Amino acid sequence: MSETLKSWYNEPPFWQEKGDKIIIKSGEKTDFWRITHYDFIRDNGHFYYQEITGDFDLEVKITGQYQTLYDQAGLMVRESETVWLKCGIEFVEEVQNVSAVITRDYSDWSVIPLSFSPTSLWLKLQRRSESVEIQYSFNGQDYQLLRLGYLTPNPSVQAGLMCASPQGEGFLTTFEAFKILIP
Repeated sequence: MSETLKSWYNEPPFWQEKGDKIIIKSGEKTDFWRITHYDFIRDNGHFYYQEITGDFDLEVKITGQYQTLYDQAGLMVRESETVWLKCGIEFVEEVQNVSAVITRDYSDWSVIPLSFSPTSLWLKLQRRSESVEIQYSFNGQDYQLLRLGYLTPNPSVQAGLMCASPQGEGFLTTFEAFKILIP
């Protein structure tokens, strides 16, 4: 079963849907982050989502034109301003990193720096009860575990696509073949 996205949290300056593609240009100085290390809260990134109750899987192919420090695009699962997860590509020191942030009052951050800049990244996110498992692939077939973590026992969350440009003036991202699957 696949569902479509319905709502924006911080609608971006430009976005459009074309077939199975969603193209977004992030706004400048946008981000999702809470307190840890930087001692600030940012909750103005772009999030296109669907409200979901119970277990689900998310899948997407992401192609971004990353250019400025911390440009990021990927998936997000959100309960509230203080409980959420984002994962995908984050551009740090001219390198694409596969990245995941889990926030429960304070954000954490894990990254895998890539030795090459893939044209696209495929993500799979599986939610089972309070846990989330994130996998990534460079070809859409061979997946590797990025993170398994605790998020929230709340059965209802928002889930969908996320992008932000914390230091830059925005960049284009194409999300393809996005799916929400209910097991």
